[in-house]
Amino acid sequence: MQIAQYQFPNPVVLAPMAGVTDLVFRRICKEMGCALSVTEMISDKGLIYSQRATMKIAEIAEPGFVSVQLFGSEVEPMIQAVERINEIHPHLIDINMGCPALKIVKNGEGSAMMLKPELASEIMAAVVQHSIVPVTVKMRLGWDAKNINCLEIAKRAEAAGVSAITLHARTREQFYGGKADWQYIKRLKETLTIPVIGNGDIWLPEDAARMQSLTGADGVMIGRGILGNPWLIRNTVALLTNGQVFSTPNYRDKIQMAIRHLHELVAYKGEHTGVREMRKHGAWYLKSLRGASGIRILLNSAKTVDEMEGILLGYQRELARLPEDQILESS
Repeated sequence: MQIAQYQFPNPVVLAPMAGVTDLVFRRICKEMGCALSVTEMISDKGLIYSQRATMKIAEIAEPGFVSVQLFGSEVEPMIQAVERINEIHPHLIDINMGCPALKIVKNGEGSAMMLKPELASEIMAAVVQHSIVPVTVKMRLGWDAKNINCLEIAKRAEAAGVSAITLHARTREQFYGGKADWQYIKRLKETLTIPVIGNGDIWLPEDAARMQSLTGADGVMIGRGILGNPWLIRNTVALLTNGQVFSTPNYRDKIQMAIRHLHELVAYKGEHTGVREMRKHGAWYLKSLRGASGIRILLNSAKTVDEMEGILLGYQRELARLPEDQILESS
């Protein structure tokens, strides 16, 4: 995969996910082999006013290629935010035109930008003009099934100088439900001259291979499928680059990764915040393991790193006493 002057080692991209893809998680996914990671979405005004939480999200001290994702709905604040981003020297800047969250779209931001093609064009052109690095855009199919305009917006993006498009093949109305319509990824790829990255419903490495085969997409972006399962990155890279996959992680792998994740979150954000943010990650890592629901309750009450680690190690010992065929919950 190539975007502008950058040649990536493989076509696998880590999706930006608010409250998930912080620096700690991105580093883990980079170790698993993803070619490009994207920060959590960052508010233009948060950057302009140097809000502490926003500046934390903008930290990109990680190996490999990284993109900073920016959202906003006014030209001048987006320009000012881009000038701040220029100071930290990411490889790419990504414009968010896909977030469906109510608190974002009610301000005309995220996927609501697709309802205003002229404004979207102005913002994309302004960001391209003021950025010192290539600019990409992440979008959805459109607002709803009656307003699918991703092809129009993508053409406008290309005309504005955008270097690549990522399409989450759902409408805003769908949020994360229903099924992603990959045919629109194919249509974008057939129409545009810039790279197209496909996003939506990649749960297995084989899904990524099928997406590329059906659509011709230059890259695949993986989001919710990696929650508690960063090994999906490793196996997808392996399948797409050499036709093979590694074995799936066992319960020890998952619990030990959860403990590592916990310690790195605490080192990065402090014990109070790190432990509390780890609660959701812990639940994701333990999903499908026998008795995980009871352990999640314990994790959600843990207040210290030692307490949470003790719960995880105790659970590992419990699972070790079970026959292998009883470790997973029956479906």
